Amino acid sequence: MTGMLPKGGFSWKAASAKLPPARPFLTLITRTKFLILVAFTGIILLTWRGISAGAGEMQRFYCWGPDKAPMEMNANDQVRWNAHLQTPVIFNHHEPLEVNASTITNVDLNPIMSTKQALQNRERVLILTPLKDAAPYLSKYFELLAEITYPHDLIDLGFLISDTTDNTLSILAAELERLQERPDNIPFRSATVIQKDFNFGLSQDVETRHSFEAQGPRRKNMGRARNYLLSSALKPDHSWVYWRDVDIVDIPSRLIEDFIAHGKDILVPNIWFHRYRDGKDIEGRFDYNSWIESDKGRKIRTGLDPNIVLAEGYPKHYDLDRRHMCREGDWRENKDAELELDGIGGVNILVKADVHRSGINFPCYAFENQAETEGFARMAKRAGYDVIGLPNYIVWHIDTAEKSNH
Repeated sequence: MTGMLPKGGFSWKAASAKLPPARPFLTLITRTKFLILVAFTGIILLTWRGISAGAGEMQRFYCWGPDKAPMEMNANDQVRWNAHLQTPVIFNHHEPLEVNASTITNVDLNPIMSTKQALQNRERVLILTPLKDAAPYLSKYFELLAEITYPHDLIDLGFLISDTTDNTLSILAAELERLQERPDNIPFRSATVIQKDFNFGLSQDVETRHSFEAQGPRRKNMGRARNYLLSSALKPDHSWVYWRDVDIVDIPSRLIEDFIAHGKDILVPNIWFHRYRDGKDIEGRFDYNSWIESDKGRKIRTGLDPNIVLAEGYPKHYDLDRRHMCREGDWRENKDAELELDGIGGVNILVKADVHRSGINFPCYAFENQAETEGFARMAKRAGYDVIGLPNYIVWHIDTAEKSNH
């Protein structure tokens, strides 16, 4: 490297002599025009960088597609929207929020279903029974209840006592205590007793109770009682609601399983009663509230006051000519034969719980000229639910010396 240096070594004086004079340079950079040019150039550079950074940031949150809601897009808009394989929207994903407040409850109804595989899925059943002056029937009621084969740990019981003049409440409490304290598998998951008086004082004797004039007020009040019981006892984990009257004398112990196997929204059996004459069972027909509407009935309803509640078995008032399920069927035939109905009785009803949750209850007013269980069937059919009867599946009611023409 030393061979490349000029003779005499390196000289700062010689090097500085070759540089341009400093004064002209200082004069140049201190001129006003030069300073303005430098400042203007700097402003342009800073502005460009800001715009570039802002555009990139905005691009992260820009939503591609038309400026309209998805349901308002036409076919062309949908095609343009779907052309972007990935919508460039970045969301701010948070960690799950854990809520520990004791006053907040989360209810998830999505897993609660009513299926034909109820036993395998351990679906819960709610048995509901309205009671009024029911003391004479409770012993037999609980005897039959204990024989139910559906797992009792999946069954809840609900009772509503209203306008009672006898000792129904005390007998019910005693029977429930005896049942629930058994050491075997008979006790049920829970039992709820509800008291609610409606101050409905209609006589319980057959003549008064079954007069045509009494039917409208009586059925409306019964509908109100059922709705109070339903709204008080139905819980989020119930898949099925089984309405069961107190005055039954014989019933298949597998009724719940048999009915669930049909998978229908609403299902009722045929209701008959035993009456012996000369040692022979006449197998009387009981429940005329399960019926199929007739053309004559539809014609009568077209000109009827909407506040009138029609009742079965009163041809002198309204000859409806309906087809009654209780007049058909035979317990010796196929028990699973189905019949689509327009009205149903309330002695035994199995209902998918979501039917009730959807607002289908027992009208305590005239709904399409029906109330209570018949109004319930009308309302369910209006909403598109199945209303099915089993003419060959018999549940035996007590013989109560009902109306002679029945």
